[in-house]
Amino acid sequence: MSEELPPPVPALFPARELRVRLDDLLTRELAGAGERVARGSVTPTLDMARFRRELAGFDFHTPCPIEPLLEWTIAQLEHGVTHMTHPRYFGLFNPAAGFPSQCADRIAGAFNPQLASSGSSPAPVEIEAHLIRAIAQRAGLPAEASGHFTTGGSEANYTALVCALTRSEPRYSDEGVRAFAGPLAVYTSCECQPAWFKIVHQAGVGRAALRLIATDGQGRMDARALAHSVAHDRKQGRVPVLISATAGTTGGGMVDPLASCAQIAREHGLWYHVDAAWGGAALCSDRLRGLLAGIELADSLTIDAHKWFATTMGCGMFITRHPAVLSEAFRVRADFMPSNAQSLDPYLNTLQWSRRFMGLRLFLALAAAGWQGYAAHVERAVEVIERVKARLLAHGWSVANDSRLAVLCAVPPPGHPGVGDIVRCVRASGRAWVACATFEGREVLRVCATHGETSLADVDELVAALTAAV
Repeated sequence: MSEELPPPVPALFPARELRVRLDDLLTRELAGAGERVARGSVTPTLDMARFRRELAGFDFHTPCPIEPLLEWTIAQLEHGVTHMTHPRYFGLFNPAAGFPSQCADRIAGAFNPQLASSGSSPAPVEIEAHLIRAIAQRAGLPAEASGHFTTGGSEANYTALVCALTRSEPRYSDEGVRAFAGPLAVYTSCECQPAWFKIVHQAGVGRAALRLIATDGQGRMDARALAHSVAHDRKQGRVPVLISATAGTTGGGMVDPLASCAQIAREHGLWYHVDAAWGGAALCSDRLRGLLAGIELADSLTIDAHKWFATTMGCGMFITRHPAVLSEAFRVRADFMPSNAQSLDPYLNTLQWSRRFMGLRLFLALAAAGWQGYAAHVERAVEVIERVKARLLAHGWSVANDSRLAVLCAVPPPGHPGVGDIVRCVRASGRAWVACATFEGREVLRVCATHGETSLADVDELVAALTAAV
């Protein structure tokens, strides 16, 4: 047997000189694609028939040279996605990522640390813990608050429910929902993020446990209706466990009465969660953070950095004032892992095990811009929506919501096409991207400022596309 090992596979581990050349190529190609995207259509323009034929040619039997493969892939994405990176994407909470977080993805990909354990990744785990403490402090939570980065809001909200169940019934950890004295109840607004339906299913409490509370006519959860529902369920033998208020609803950007919801939760001994996936970034702004008054009373928070903090996708956060409950919820023993009840090790405190260095995306961005820079970023988005609102009002449109979180629910002038027709027309033009929504039972056109570089010219182009559609 030869003493020599076979050489590394060059296609997977190319020589340094080739890596540098390809990295430079990638930088140039991506920059060029970004410039073309900003000048072109917001919506996909890909010839799907041709794309499928080309895709079928990748049979994975014949290796492909990496350089044309990179160029081909960039071209398909340039023409084959809705461009959230376009300055006239006024759609869902998918902002264009800032440059520091894009750099973070490259760095994390190069080092590829495994963040399950602080033993294997002491610096990354401590960076993420430092960030969580900083965000918690900004929200007004106590110094002992802790948490972790998540794949997104759904995972963070699910974590809140698991913590609520764990604290509510000591036997839940071993016996599951059978440990409770009756059917469970989870409370949130009828304007909540629909992922809650999947969360209660996944957690085993059942979709019937989700109690959707009516709003006050302005898109905010009605605190009196919430209090009545909790009391009524108790009398009926149900076991309330969690109240989730929303700070920035998906449809209208509204903020539930956070302090009132907290008081109801305290009165009934329930876990109080605030889903601030989008609106949480308002904490950066001294001018806007008052909109989230009461968030400091939460037992836990959801904040997605890949929304208004404008990092790359898959950078959510779960934060709680009860780190011991979080550790109990996800406690596990693994002989091959170093375990410590007081450890920051993510595998002991999260749903995940193997995980990417997600927090670097926010760390680089927040360190580069500071709270002041992020304050300017979120305040600028609010100003963009104010400009859109003023122009639409001048064209006879009306506004259904009263949000200061950069979300506008607009209603076309009477006698004009329905919202769905207008949205389809605008998207088909490629000039801009907007969404349909329902606000307080009324069909609306939803406009959200998501791009940090949207200009007044982009606002004018959006309004021109909307008025042309009516």
